[in-house]
Amino acid sequence: MARAGVTPQLLSSTHRFKCPKCGREFSLFQSRAIACRSCPKATQNCKYVRCVHCDTEFPINGFVVNTKEKEAFLANYMNGIVGNYHGSFGYKRK
Repeated sequence: MARAGVTPQLLSSTHRFKCPKCGREFSLFQSRAIACRSCPKATQNCKYVRCVHCDTEFPINGFVVNTKEKEAFLANYMNGIVGNYHGSFGYKRK
């Protein structure tokens, strides 16, 4: 998998999580791409994840990862992914 470019961070961000409030599943990628698409913090190392179904927000730490270091690393990783996506498709922050 490493030769194909699959990293532990990529696996963490595509893993499906169950929302503690509504019980439906979503991934961190879906959260950033759908629920957070109009939020300027989506590309500023945001340390939260938002359910794409019920719009409830949770901290990444404790929901996706279990340490502050992993939280910061994953938030920065998603910042790069979302920033690249916006740059590729012409999205400009105001």
